[in-house]
Amino acid sequence: MSEIPVKDVTPKTQSMYEKRKKIYVREIEGFFQKLRTYSLWALMLAYFCTAWFNWEGRQAVLFDLPARQFHVLGITFWPQDFMLLSWLLIIAAFGLFTITNIAGRIWCGYTCPQSVWSFIFMWIEERAEGTRNQRIKLDKEPMSASKFRKKALKHIGWIIVAFWTGVTFVGYFTPIRELVPDFFQGLANHWAYIWIGIFTVLTYLNAGWMREQVCIYMCPYARFQSVMYDPDTLAVSYDYNRGEPRGKRSKKKEEAAEQDKLGDCVDCSLCVQVCPTGIDIRDGMQYQCIGCALCIDACDSIMEKLGKPKGLVRYTTENELEGQKTHFFRPRLLGYAFLMTVMLVAFGYALLTRQAFRLDIERDRGALYQVTVNDTVTNSYTVKLMNMSQSEKEYTLSLEAADGIIMDADKNHLLQVNQLKEVLVTLEYDPTVSKLNSSKVNVEFVVTDTESGEEIVREETRFIAPRQ
Repeated sequence: MSEIPVKDVTPKTQSMYEKRKKIYVREIEGFFQKLRTYSLWALMLAYFCTAWFNWEGRQAVLFDLPARQFHVLGITFWPQDFMLLSWLLIIAAFGLFTITNIAGRIWCGYTCPQSVWSFIFMWIEERAEGTRNQRIKLDKEPMSASKFRKKALKHIGWIIVAFWTGVTFVGYFTPIRELVPDFFQGLANHWAYIWIGIFTVLTYLNAGWMREQVCIYMCPYARFQSVMYDPDTLAVSYDYNRGEPRGKRSKKKEEAAEQDKLGDCVDCSLCVQVCPTGIDIRDGMQYQCIGCALCIDACDSIMEKLGKPKGLVRYTTENELEGQKTHFFRPRLLGYAFLMTVMLVAFGYALLTRQAFRLDIERDRGALYQVTVNDTVTNSYTVKLMNMSQSEKEYTLSLEAADGIIMDADKNHLLQVNQLKEVLVTLEYDPTVSKLNSSKVNVEFVVTDTESGEEIVREETRFIAPRQ
């Protein structure tokens, strides 16, 4: 009687801190690779070229921090418009939730800056050092003139891209047409040199050296993305039922019968070689997967050579893999989409009804009121007039208040484009003219367009007087 083998149940320890193993990504061509290339070029052109465009004589997109003005095409935003930025961030968040619930981590694979710059750096590496096998062989070789030349060429390419990334980023905060010549002539602000240096180093490290480490360990999205998945979420998946049991194919006749029992997966590991994060998609859904679909292109190329249907690795849902029906309209997706739509409508309404003028009123903090030698009561205010339009405007400042309260200040004010003007205003009350109903009465400052007479804005404040 044979002995039954005893299963080893000895506890095994595994280090929580594993040394990084370099990933040699293999280049592959296919539908999703082309799609990612198109999106990559579109994003890179948008990033590097937008700063050079002018709009009505000014840089189209410029975040002027010293002047506290943010110019986006023909619109100028002020710090008072911070609520619009908050809405925009909320819309972006719900947009990310919606697309994740629909198609998983597709944002990471096609549009995330970390992925975009990493793919550019990998492209440079491929051109400088050769194919995947050539790079593996090169790293095992001792240092030589040929190896040094290839490595130097790669790093020079990385530094050029990283440097121009830093210059362009700073160019969104400093007019780039002035920044570039001043930088090379040594005339730029010292902060420009500092920030360009910081972004050059960070881009070089993140896209050249850390790569998938940023996606796996540093990006918070990798950790909480799973809460937005459901069984109907499209994700890059391996069809286990069709592919297993996997095995190599042989042309020997005696092995043909055994091969008929195998699944479609030939265990070529090409899907692992093309993965930028180094995972095996056949192990099931993993948080490291960025949804770039390069493994789909790799597997489809093998299936095409074997004369088998494509789609062994494909975008599919958990329900479909289990033979169930996929539901597109589902509560979670509808909830995300509804909230995103509501915020989009609110943002659009706020942007369309946004006035190109702002009025702020500040009371004098030194005293609530003052009594003059003539027994009149005065209140002092600082009225801030902000012309946020794209043309010179003249405004008229007036007062609507109870009888006996008059305004002592200049009424007509000419404001240049994006000019902020502070006006000192004194309101004076004469008790001999009328009696106030209370020691605190509401008054309104009204601003009108001097040329058209159209009322622009009005704001209410308090006039304070001693008790009658």
